[in-house]
Amino acid sequence: MAHIIVVGNEKGGAGKSTVSMHVASALARLGHKVGTLDLDLRQKSLGRYIANRRSYMEKSGLDLPTPAYHELPEVDQASLQPGENASDHRLSAAVAGLEPDSDFILIDCPGSHTRLAQVAHSLADTLITPLNDSFVDFDLLAHIDTDGEKIIGPSVYSEMVWSARQLRAQAGLEPIDWVVVRNRLGAQQMVNKEKMQKALDLLAKRIGFRVAPGFNERVIFRELFPRGLTLLDLRDIGVKNLNISNIAARQELRDLMKALNLPGVDVTF
Repeated sequence: MAHIIVVGNEKGGAGKSTVSMHVASALARLGHKVGTLDLDLRQKSLGRYIANRRSYMEKSGLDLPTPAYHELPEVDQASLQPGENASDHRLSAAVAGLEPDSDFILIDCPGSHTRLAQVAHSLADTLITPLNDSFVDFDLLAHIDTDGEKIIGPSVYSEMVWSARQLRAQAGLEPIDWVVVRNRLGAQQMVNKEKMQKALDLLAKRIGFRVAPGFNERVIFRELFPRGLTLLDLRDIGVKNLNISNIAARQELRDLMKALNLPGVDVTF
């Protein structure tokens, strides 16, 4: 069966689609068959990213390793039994359609609580939660005291993940490997960054997730989107001499892929 990766966080602007595209494309470049779904049915950032990539490849004549992308199928409401949810059927049908031809299925969730996102979390073998280096974002995981040092209790997103874990346990499935990715880190060591690190380490032990390094804030991520490119494509499009920022960003992606520890993945790029 395909290993299902869910990228989720109920707050927008955390870099979910950027992480999704880079993880999916990195897996494709490493020779794995990757299918993707975008559950943000309004904005579809991941879907647009992959569409941009295909358009760019067609215009430039390049053939870059690219994950497959599927839209969620529509469901005939008349075919549903009483009490059945259309969103559940759409997601299960999409996953079933991708699974025969995929080593990995990556699902990008919206930055809000939806039924689709809730169901997707219960399917996750690996859950990636990008988190900006801010206590505003941290509040989605847990409430903390005014000094930023004591965890008061879990917050809405953590409770949703807990529910997903219970559903998987009831179904006899393996536990979710939950990885919180610290994204958009500043280059300088600041008091806020140190407090965030301590708070995350404390919360990780309390509710059961791993902390992994993410991406620093870099202009290149915004520049790559219109062409659907990732950091790993730069040499393929003729960039022979990477600048220091680009080299550092590639290393960040390499570190993230290693930290995810996905089954059968040898990070060699």
